[in-house]
Order: sequence, then structure tokens, then C-alpha cells
Amino acid sequence: MNLAVVTNDLVTKEDAERLRRSGLIEPERVLAVEAGACPHTVIREDPTLNMAAGDELEASFPGLELIVFESGGDNLASTFSLDLVDWWIFVIDVAGGDDIPRKKGPGVLKSDLLVVNKIDLAPHVGVDLERMLAEASAVRSGRPVIATNARAGDGVEALADAICRSVLFRE
Repeated sequence: MNLAVVTNDLVTKEDAERLRRSGLIEPERVLAVEAGACPHTVIREDPTLNMAAGDELEASFPGLELIVFESGGDNLASTFSLDLVDWWIFVIDVAGGDDIPRKKGPGVLKSDLLVVNKIDLAPHVGVDLERMLAEASAVRSGRPVIATNARAGDGVEALADAICRSVLFRE
């Protein structure tokens, strides 16, 4: 998959730097947007900084198939502008509590795909994972939910397959 990533942070490039060091992607394929204010503003109300970063990546990497726009996850009410994204993945963390699906934030309800990550932590934080996944599915009106333990690779293939099918239109 020919991809690039744009990260969003308040006043640092922490997420981009961590991703560049990870070895998961060529470092030059990662750009950082420093919001200077709430990072959610630059993905929703005024996405022009992110759009410019996406344009720069497209110019630098002809044939680019996918740009992932990341936004830090401390806000269950955060959404992406449809001017910026064509397909939206919302990731929640089991350690955040099994009540997240019941809170019915816009990301849980309206994203194209909901990922419930860190499923391995469920027994350590008192989360009934089966119940959490069932409640997530129930509130999403048929939109998919994928459970992952990304660090161990559990569910990652299903996530990649969903992106290939729904975004890149590949089987």
C-alpha cells in the first residue's frame, strides 16, 4: 500500500517523530501539523493546514494511494471535516472504560469504522470486552467494529482488509 501520514499535535511534532522512528513507514512520508491551538480545530473547523500537508505529500509521492490523517484522542466529541477525509476510522481504547460506546459520541456513532484497541488490557482494567463490543455494535447502526491489540498484531489484518476494501476498493 502506497501511503503517507499527517499527524496533528498542539505545539510539538511528538507523534510524527515517534512514527518516523518506528520503522513502520519511511520517515519522509510522515508530516506533522502543529495546531498552535486545540488540534481538533485543524481537523474540523479549519482543516487548511492538514489539506496543505496532504497536498505536499501528494506532490512528493506520485501514485500515493492513501493519506492517513491522525488526531490525538482525548476527545470523544472530535470529528473530522468531510472536506478533509473521505473515510473516517475512530479508535477507542479499552482502558478508557467500557462505557465509551454507551456515551454515543459522534466518533462512535458516525465513523465509517470503529476500532476498539488494546483488548488485551480488558481483564486488567475491569472491562467486560464482550459487552463493550456488543454495545459498540448496537449503537453503530450496522457500521463495522473491529477489535484489536495492535501491539501484538491481533485484528490488524482485519483492519488493513477493511481499509483495502472500503477505501482502496481492493478485495
